[in-house]
Amino acid sequence: MRILETRLLQWPDEAATQAFCEQMAGALRRQPALMNASIELHGSLGAGKTSLVRHLLRALGVEGRIKSPSYAVMESYELAAELGCASHFDFYRFNDPREWEDAGFRDVFAAPGLKLSEWPEKAAGMLPTPDLQIWLEVNEDDSRAVRLQAGSELGQALLNALDQTQGVRS
Repeated sequence: MRILETRLLQWPDEAATQAFCEQMAGALRRQPALMNASIELHGSLGAGKTSLVRHLLRALGVEGRIKSPSYAVMESYELAAELGCASHFDFYRFNDPREWEDAGFRDVFAAPGLKLSEWPEKAAGMLPTPDLQIWLEVNEDDSRAVRLQAGSELGQALLNALDQTQGVRS
């Protein structure tokens, strides 16, 4: 994947993750075209991928239980009419990337809506090029080192929208 832009962040705690997600949700609301982004989340077990998705979905207005799609592989959420829908994927249990194709996810990724994918490497070669990749690394003090990488013009637009809301800079 080509990398068009990168941002490096430090999140000292869960509250920083939540604040980032609230700012991202604000950016998505201001520019609804960004709601068609495909965002990949990378990191080891316990790095905070699912927590990030939960905070983002809450900030986008999802009420009720937001469950991890570890067993179902995909959970979809209807958002406010102007935002459409968001689909949360967890490919951790995939043993073969072709399972992605067999599950019919090509149609989901081709449709409008936000796509949030955990463990995308388990579906390597099947997923479309991500607009944005978020890499989470746990530091010794339990803070998170975060790398945002735009892989498309849509991803760049999302980074730029975040820059305007929070002053994110590499």
